Amino acid sequence: MPTPPIFRIVLAKEDFKFSSAHFTVFNGERAELLHGHNYQVTVELAGSELDGWGLLVDLDRVKTVLRDLCGRLDSRTLVPGESASIRWLRQGGDVEVRYGERAYRFPADDVLVLPLANTSIELLARLLWTDLAAHLGGSRVERMAVSVEESAGQRCFYEAALEA
Repeated sequence: MPTPPIFRIVLAKEDFKFSSAHFTVFNGERAELLHGHNYQVTVELAGSELDGWGLLVDLDRVKTVLRDLCGRLDSRTLVPGESASIRWLRQGGDVEVRYGERAYRFPADDVLVLPLANTSIELLARLLWTDLAAHLGGSRVERMAVSVEESAGQRCFYEAALEA
């Protein structure tokens, strides 16, 4: 039986981006130094049927949600709140982050503690996918991929089917 045709929309707008500081932990035994990236986000939406207007999804809504999600991450130090290796503590107006012998103190408004085990591009892509998928109910989108690029030539795609 032939595979049905698929409509695929790719959204790779210049302003689907965020700039954040982080460090990735490798195997719990070593970590990068604190540094930043200018992340770029791409979304691919796919489905086999269009609505009565010939549309797969309301693109204006998707773009608005994605810009909001990127804005939430922008200009922040990203801390993985579920890491087994990184400890963080909010003290008054500050957040202290510890990894091994390293200790960092940031203004609390500059920090975003994420429900992740690490701030890898893999987990950031999945986080954005999950957050965006929550806004696609009622659309004809069947599959979605979210890509997070942290530097030219280094990106991760997270792709999965949306629940009906």
